[in-house]
Amino acid sequence: MSTYTQILYQIVFSTKGRERTLTKKNRPDLFRYIWGILNKKKCHLYRINGVEDHLHIVTHIHPTIAPAYLVKDIKLASSGFIKEKKLFDNFDGWQVGYGAFTYSFSAKNDLIEYVKNQEEHHKTVTYREELIALLKEHGVEYNEKYLE
Repeated sequence: MSTYTQILYQIVFSTKGRERTLTKKNRPDLFRYIWGILNKKKCHLYRINGVEDHLHIVTHIHPTIAPAYLVKDIKLASSGFIKEKKLFDNFDGWQVGYGAFTYSFSAKNDLIEYVKNQEEHHKTVTYREELIALLKEHGVEYNEKYLE
């Protein structure tokens, strides 16, 4: 039998130290680069967006790829790309760790809209508040000292 999956992921990770280095002007170049990584790995990108200190990726991950390895590859390759192209001043890499949350495909459009509107959302909500809300919504146990 072939392998069939339909798992929608929202992957979230931040800059090292949550430094606000991802300037709006060059984010599209970073987003295109990450789309290329996903495409090469046969993952389907539905939406990518972010603000100065973190990114959100809405994707279907190919069933042969573990989310941890995908995020590791995205972070490693994109860090090199950012530094090589000098996209963001003072970018010092990505924070250790990430969040990966699964959703029903019936929630896809709402999730895409949520990620699309990140700049508006973060006028009133910090990344930390957003991450805690995601962890709670998905029933993930966490230790607040590791959210820094």
